[in-house]
This record gives sequence, structure tokens and C-alpha cells, in this order.
Amino acid sequence: MYSKIIGTGGYLPKKILTNKDLESVVDTTDEWIIERTGIKQRHIAEENETTSSMAIQASFDAIESAGIKKSDIDLVIVATTTPDQIFPSTACIVQNKLNIKAPAFDVQAACTGFIYALSIADNYIKTGMSKNVLVIGAEKYSNLLDWGDRSTCVLFGDGAGAVVLSAQSKEGIISSHIHADGQYNDLLSVENSHIKMKGNEAKYILKKVAERYISNDIIYRKKTGFGAPVREWVTSKFEDRINKALSKENIDKIGLFEFEKVEQLIKENKLGTIDASYTILSLLAIQSW
Repeated sequence: MYSKIIGTGGYLPKKILTNKDLESVVDTTDEWIIERTGIKQRHIAEENETTSSMAIQASFDAIESAGIKKSDIDLVIVATTTPDQIFPSTACIVQNKLNIKAPAFDVQAACTGFIYALSIADNYIKTGMSKNVLVIGAEKYSNLLDWGDRSTCVLFGDGAGAVVLSAQSKEGIISSHIHADGQYNDLLSVENSHIKMKGNEAKYILKKVAERYISNDIIYRKKTGFGAPVREWVTSKFEDRINKALSKENIDKIGLFEFEKVEQLIKENKLGTIDASYTILSLLAIQSW
């Protein structure tokens, strides 16, 4: 038995906050933000919009896209760091609003929450405990932002995405490897109800490791962006997970042409290295579609 994504959905608030808008809020510029993040705008939820309301809209789309009934869903998992309230869980709120009769629970793993939730759903299906799992990632980060801190307020926005993961006879999700290391908790945290980031370390971890994996000769002619201790941890932990996902068996199934394409685009200056970071990891996930 395998698990496969059979439907997707998403929701973004109508309100858009551009980099130009932020110039009047905090000491920053459109050029500064784009150069460091590639971000041009973000969506911000209204006061009456909640994590659960955004999750519900994304779920409607995902279920419709999957071509199944709500009654076919036998598990609901919501990945969120910004629940409507401590309890009941956001998943239970969504389950009730959608009138789904199934177990429901939240997963709190910050930026990796959706990957954790997807991995859990994958295992529920592979063990035969579920057939159709609604997996949602939803955040209202604007509630946690210090609009005077340009190192964090430019990075986050609000929205929700959802998928229906279904039991299939043919392979869908090929490989799933999750990891955590609590000794680096202080790099990115929430203190006094606001997101706090320690220096540039947290900001560049994902970017630099993915870049390094694509091509060392391209990477090391650029600035590293963070210190050696962080780099050593990332390369020993995160890259190991990528290597496991790209084991001989899985590489045969995925094919290497995608990675060659990404590297070629970088060399031709058609794809920024920050885009490549997300592209390389997205390709690992997209192959399960």
C-alpha cells in the first residue's frame, strides 16, 4: 500500500502587503528585501480571519480537487504554529466546520510542520490505519510579528494550503525523513508574543545547504552567510536526510535530470540561488504527486 497526493487546495487573504508598503512601516527598502529574500509581497489576514477559517477554505479546494466526498476523509491533520486557541485543536475546529467524522489533531513543528504532518499521514496510510487523510498547513503569522523588526517582519505572511493523501496501489510518496535538534532552539523562537531570529544563521540554513548540495563550485564563490558551527551542523544533519531521500533506489525512480536542469539554470543566471534552494527541495516533494 502506498500514499499519493490526489488533490490540492489553498487560500490566501485578499490583503497584500508589498515591500514598498513596508518601507513606510520599518527601516527597509524594496531592494534590500528582494536582494536578501527574493520576496516582493506577502498576504496578511484580516482581523476576522483565523487560522482555522483559512484552513477550511483550503480544505474545500483540496477535497474538490481530489474528487472525493467529505465523508471519505478518515483523518484530519493540521500543521500550525498559530492555532486559533490552545484547545480545542485547530484540526477539531476544521473537522467540525466541514462536518467530517474522523480523528483530528494538530502538529506543531513551525516551518517544517507540513512536512511532519505529511510524513505522519503517509505512515497512517501505509500501515492501513487510514485511506484518505486531509493534511493542512495554515498560519496567521501576522499575529506574531514585531513590525519594527525588519529581520523578521519582511519574511512572514498568512495563508493555508491543503492536500488529500490517499491510499493507492501505485507508489506516490517515495521517501520521507524528518529530523529535529533542540540544541539550536534559540536561533528562531517566539519571545513575548513576537518572532525573534538570532542573527543570519536561521535565515540562511536552508538556502545554503540546498545550494551546497546542488553545486559546490557555484556555492563557494559566494558569501557563506553564516558561521562555521551552523554550517557544520546543517551539513551533518540536513544534508544526510537529503542523501537518504536520494538513495540509489529512490534516484532511479526520480531521475537526475531535474537537478541537472536546476544547476544549468543557475549557471545561465536564469534562476537565483535562493530560488534553487527551494526548487531542489520542492522537487523532492513534487515527485510524490
